[in-house]
Amino acid sequence: MSDKSFGDRSTRKLRLGLPKGSLQETTIKLFALAGFTVRIASRSYYPDIDDPEIECILIRPQEMARYVEQGVMDCAITGRDWVIESGADVEEMANLEAPWPNYVPVRWILAVKEGSKFEKPEDLQGGRIAAEVVGMTNRYLEEKKIEANVEFSWGATEVKPPILADAIVDVTETGSSLRANNLKVIDTILVSTPRLVANKASLEDEWVRAKIDRLVLLLKGAIAAASRVSLAMNVPRSNLEAVLTLLPALNTPTISTLADQDWVDVSTVIEEKLVRELLPRLVEAGARGIVESPLNKIVG
Repeated sequence: MSDKSFGDRSTRKLRLGLPKGSLQETTIKLFALAGFTVRIASRSYYPDIDDPEIECILIRPQEMARYVEQGVMDCAITGRDWVIESGADVEEMANLEAPWPNYVPVRWILAVKEGSKFEKPEDLQGGRIAAEVVGMTNRYLEEKKIEANVEFSWGATEVKPPILADAIVDVTETGSSLRANNLKVIDTILVSTPRLVANKASLEDEWVRAKIDRLVLLLKGAIAAASRVSLAMNVPRSNLEAVLTLLPALNTPTISTLADQDWVDVSTVIEEKLVRELLPRLVEAGARGIVESPLNKIVG
């Protein structure tokens, strides 16, 4: 796709923003599981996708919501944090939280040095706060009726207290960096996950709205399947009730008659994390020939 072609309305295409940076690899994986092949050539900001009705552009998630609001893109994937930071007026279509790198929830926290005099947010009245999200931090302070000097941090934010700042607003997934730098959290400002957002005017177009709705359906179906597997097994009819009581099914298990009338086939969908404990119990209850299969999508 050439740079000049993006946004051309001579043919019907959904203009989709994909996040460059930390979310990029997992986003491509998500689209693959949803049934789309996305290819990004070296040094190109215009990925190819195997859907003739979609055209893509690769943009940093920090800027994404602003461009969606302006109508440069019909929809895009970015973090909820960057939507709030930009103040963009966009429509949230889906929460894309998933058990994959950079798609799990992250926290934007207010933290100070261990042992400092600051015990709660209100103690920072008149203080200095270093933050990579100045807009979000100022809105938080305004809601708390706290007046403080917020300075943009270009990085290494966690090392700034207590000399360069009294407190910081930083993002954390595990908290390991905070502990390593002897910081303590005194409040959580926001819990953020990736979201698919859309331009409000674009959604008034029936074709665009339907295309986005179908895209959301497939992406959410892929995420729903990410932590689940299919289990199929043969069960003697005499043991069926004992086996069924062990199955925490997504829906009612499917039971099919086999050639041998004394046996049935049972299939269900369960969380993958339960399999290790469940399999031995199923065998003890009489299940045989148990097959575990991965899932690509769960829809509906």
